[in-house]
Amino acid sequence: MQVLYNRFRGDSEAALVDGATVPYPSTDAEAVSALLSRCPAAMETPLVDSPDIAGQAGVGSVHVKDERGRMGLGSFKALGAAYVIACDAVATGKDDLAKALAGEIYITASAGNHGMSVAAGARVFGAKAAVVLSETVPESFADRLRAKGAEVLRAGAIYEDSMAFAAETAEKEGWHLLSDSSWAGYMDRPHRLMEGYLQMAAEAARQIPERPTHIFLQAGVGGLAGAVAAYARKVWGAYPRIVVVEPQAAPALTESIRAGRAVATTGPVSCMGRLDCKEPSLIALRGLARDADDFVTITEAEAKAALPALAAAGLETSASGGAGLAALLGASDSRDAIGLTATSRILTILSEEPAA
Repeated sequence: MQVLYNRFRGDSEAALVDGATVPYPSTDAEAVSALLSRCPAAMETPLVDSPDIAGQAGVGSVHVKDERGRMGLGSFKALGAAYVIACDAVATGKDDLAKALAGEIYITASAGNHGMSVAAGARVFGAKAAVVLSETVPESFADRLRAKGAEVLRAGAIYEDSMAFAAETAEKEGWHLLSDSSWAGYMDRPHRLMEGYLQMAAEAARQIPERPTHIFLQAGVGGLAGAVAAYARKVWGAYPRIVVVEPQAAPALTESIRAGRAVATTGPVSCMGRLDCKEPSLIALRGLARDADDFVTITEAEAKAALPALAAAGLETSASGGAGLAALLGASDSRDAIGLTATSRILTILSEEPAA
């Protein structure tokens, strides 16, 4: 495990991205809650106190926001794309929301649960979904998407290839591109998508019995980490130490912070497939440059080693879903670097159910 201290922490003017065109992540959790209150499937997920993991990690407490049951989709991603599509449906002003988006088509690339959220959201509001998968995504996941009514397309060897294909197809066909990342000229939808994740952050802030000393957040393009970190700063200020966790094979945020600008990285395919993203979301990067304290990369072995302990503690998940906890459990040589003590109070996210 490697740790990079964020030299930009607290600097709202850090010039990693163009601040005139790249917004900070939203912190308007009330808007999300108001919309989700109209959805009967939008039930609160639990915050689990795990003394077993706290004991193994040598800290005072560990509270885990368990997103495995979120809206029946098995992941926090249910709060993202489906929220964007719901906002689009409400904006039509139509009384029958189930048909509000009839004839519309949303397209995205996905390495996992984001595609499920697009498919589910489109189906609820009468639209259609097309999800582009790279060749590394298993066919079992394609079948899950088809079961939600999505058309599945294959393009490219890695996620970035499939994302480029989705953007090209959206432009050519006049479809709605709904990515969970952001780049120059594409900000509005990913900004709202990240806003949807605030529901998870707001619930955790209400549920946790005491303000955490540390928040461990796994990151791919950075949407989850950026949204939760921004809300944590709004609620708790500078006090919690926010640790962003990436695969060593895909350290897009870490290397961008190191370079002082957004950079694309290269590397092998990671077992943390949902986090195996080689380029950062610019919105997430801007927010995390201001809000995160540390950027940590973990190896494939470290991610896999944590899974039996998580399962034994009732927190069975994938290597991606447990990456934040894997960093905590593997931090024996980095405790001083990230300020862990025997009394530290940890908040983290169990972001998805185990892979099928």
